[in-house]
Amino acid sequence: MRSKKIIVPLFCLILATTTSSIRGENLSEVYELALKNDPLLRAAEASYRSGKENKAQGIAGLLPTLSVSGSTNWNEYRVEEQLIDQYNSNAYFANLNQPIFRLDKWFQFERGTALSEAAAAEFAYQQQETMIRVASAYFNVLNSIDSLNAAKAEEKAIGRQRDLAKKRFDVGLAAITEVQETQAAFDLTVVSRIAQESQLDTAKETLTSIVGRDISLLAPLMDEFEISLPDPLDRESWVSLGIKNNYQLKAAKLQRDAARATARASASNHLPQIDLVGRVSTSTTKQGKFGGFIQNPLFGVEQDTRQYSIQFNLPLFAGGAISSARRQAYANYDRSKEQAIYSERSTIRDIRSNHFGVQTQVANVTARKQALASAESALEATQVGYEVGTRNTVDLLDAQKRVFQAQRDYASSRYNYIISMLRLKASVGILSPDDLIKISNQMN
Repeated sequence: MRSKKIIVPLFCLILATTTSSIRGENLSEVYELALKNDPLLRAAEASYRSGKENKAQGIAGLLPTLSVSGSTNWNEYRVEEQLIDQYNSNAYFANLNQPIFRLDKWFQFERGTALSEAAAAEFAYQQQETMIRVASAYFNVLNSIDSLNAAKAEEKAIGRQRDLAKKRFDVGLAAITEVQETQAAFDLTVVSRIAQESQLDTAKETLTSIVGRDISLLAPLMDEFEISLPDPLDRESWVSLGIKNNYQLKAAKLQRDAARATARASASNHLPQIDLVGRVSTSTTKQGKFGGFIQNPLFGVEQDTRQYSIQFNLPLFAGGAISSARRQAYANYDRSKEQAIYSERSTIRDIRSNHFGVQTQVANVTARKQALASAESALEATQVGYEVGTRNTVDLLDAQKRVFQAQRDYASSRYNYIISMLRLKASVGILSPDDLIKISNQMN
């Protein structure tokens, strides 16, 4: 049948155009490039390295401190501007300080530990965000390619329809309105194709900004790509998992713990401070005479002094600065507590929303696939009707547009499903590179 001869080349064209761009790098390969070149991830890694040093600094406050110093002096002794004696003296000192009872140092250690763990949690969250950013940019490019291919195929198909209408008009089998309608439809497809070219260029530039270089070819999804509902399907199971594992929530709680330790350290500044202190000094002098006439019996002799003590210090009043600092620290702690509560509620909200979003996308993919099949069947029927004269040119153009739109919607729905599933896993803290590898294994 003539109508089938029109349809088959149309979809063969789409398939051929798509096939020309399937020999490319898959999602996991692009993610590996992002691990090396993404500036946001590298900045997050630097923040993590900086944050984890808080623990080492907190430990340092509990350990002994040792310092050494020395001096050398040139001395002149004069009486009525007359030089009586001149000599050199040297001194060396070593000081050791070991905290014995310093609650402020202990709470600072707790603060440093919490901040280091918070930095690790924040970095883990940024790693998950990088996976989502890479996947989103990757599938935005694929989606733009699909849309452009459909726009080009639509332009060619309607162009043929326009040419056919002109030939029919030339032999007197069609009215001028049919030519005008097909020309208007063709012009709109040209506009659509130009817009899709711009969208593809923008999508490619976004991906390039993440991975650091141009990627000309990307691997598309297989036709039989697996679409499945969340497992388990129970939403509250995901919420319970997220409360335990969500990295943003972990970071917020650890920041709260750090603020509490800071407040307690500030409050302990009113408590006694006890330290073990040791001091060793060595000195020599070349002073010849005391007062210029009494011989110095220690001339050139090295003198050693050793002191060991337990020092006690109790702050009493510092102009109100200590009390003010304590109030400020506890206010910051209250703020951190509220931020942790907000973070937990936001996490629960996001998990529930993402869980429902995945279910919606699964239903959307199924519906879009069925809509595409229905649109193709409707186009076949419309073409048959057009051949026998029961359908007009407008009906045929509308049917063709619905097919191409259905193709774009179906492709987009599969990409949206993948991103929704990745976001759900990230919201409960279980997203990993293995998920990207699993997706890549289902690419051509």
